[in-house]
Amino acid sequence: MLSLKGWVNDMEERSLDRALDITSKLIMGEEISKDTNIALYEEYNSNSQVYTCVHAILKKMNLDIYEFNYALYVSPGENNRIFGYTNEELRRELGLKVNKELFLCYYIIYNIIMEFYTDTTTYNYVEFVRLEDVIATVDGSVGSIVDLSKGIILDEVEENSFKQIALMWHDLQAMSVEESSDVRAARNSKSGYVKIVFNFLESQRLLTQVEGRYYPTDRFRALIENYFDNYKGRIHEILKGKEEA
Repeated sequence: MLSLKGWVNDMEERSLDRALDITSKLIMGEEISKDTNIALYEEYNSNSQVYTCVHAILKKMNLDIYEFNYALYVSPGENNRIFGYTNEELRRELGLKVNKELFLCYYIIYNIIMEFYTDTTTYNYVEFVRLEDVIATVDGSVGSIVDLSKGIILDEVEENSFKQIALMWHDLQAMSVEESSDVRAARNSKSGYVKIVFNFLESQRLLTQVEGRYYPTDRFRALIENYFDNYKGRIHEILKGKEEA
């Protein structure tokens, strides 16, 4: 006959086993939701031991877990060298050569987020964005970072600073001659850089594109609504023009 202690140990072992199933599937990119891997999704939401184990395991791996629209999503924590990208890896992924180009892409990503979420507290967001919308948003935001009337030139600005990113963007033409009919991902124009970013966000299943309109996926909303407010900090202050860059 199974003792009380043995029964408790069996329960704990079963909960740990289910938690490992959940975390391994999430890490491998499988969906856990009310429609896919339903039993695991229900275990996560109804079994407090499984829930606690999942969060403990992911915390040890420096991964964050979010729930949105009855589905679970994971994202690498800050400086996660295993599940996240290093600058070098991300440059290769995006086809960039130097960090200042990468930081410009980070800046474009931030502005795309701001296009969708003007207020993450109340979750107000637009339905979709277009390439020209993002260009206009970045054009507008760089004005709060550097005053071009002061005659600042790129060589005078600290490497990889917000001012350098703003000046680099300002020096790009809106669209190259070759892009007049078909915008391509390239480092020779504002539209080319935005296209690089859009392609990457699509590959990460964060955006989906239909006839030039980019729509946020549930994965995007899960990460942004739960993560963005915790990390926008100083860059938000700069974009709003509340302090010097």
